[in-house]
Amino acid sequence: MKRWMVLVLTLVATGAAVLGSAPAVFAADRDVAAEIKARETAFAKTMADRDLQAFSGFVSEEGVFFGGKGPIRGRDAVVAAWKRFFEGPDAPFSWAPETAEALPSGKLGLTSGPVHDPKGELIGTFTTVWRLEKDGKWRVVFDKGCDVCKPEPPAESEKAPEPKQ
Repeated sequence: MKRWMVLVLTLVATGAAVLGSAPAVFAADRDVAAEIKARETAFAKTMADRDLQAFSGFVSEEGVFFGGKGPIRGRDAVVAAWKRFFEGPDAPFSWAPETAEALPSGKLGLTSGPVHDPKGELIGTFTTVWRLEKDGKWRVVFDKGCDVCKPEPPAESEKAPEPKQ
């Protein structure tokens, strides 16, 4: 009986060790960056669909969004702050990922890309940090937008001279 218990405990310990390292093993077998990029695309679609409830499902309980008045901490506060963007029939802006990267562990990733106004004009960029949470879903832990700097017209002294004719 003792041998049987030792064998069972050894198998359980070995199985736990293998399962404990499973995310890193499985991360190597899949394109995690593509997963995160797809998740960001679905996240952006919640704005186009005007679906605040779906938006909230993408934000981690611990999520931090950076706004004009400083960080907004926690899913409930983020959703409350973003509610105004979901009011009305038309989205005030849209975004799409151009870049997606992930750690080799497959547990943390980043997306970034342009933000456009309803006319399609570039108005900013965004950077989002995603975390693979315990339930197996990628959620936003940090999000920061940045306005696009418009170049100022050159001063008169900096203008090139007109060509002579």
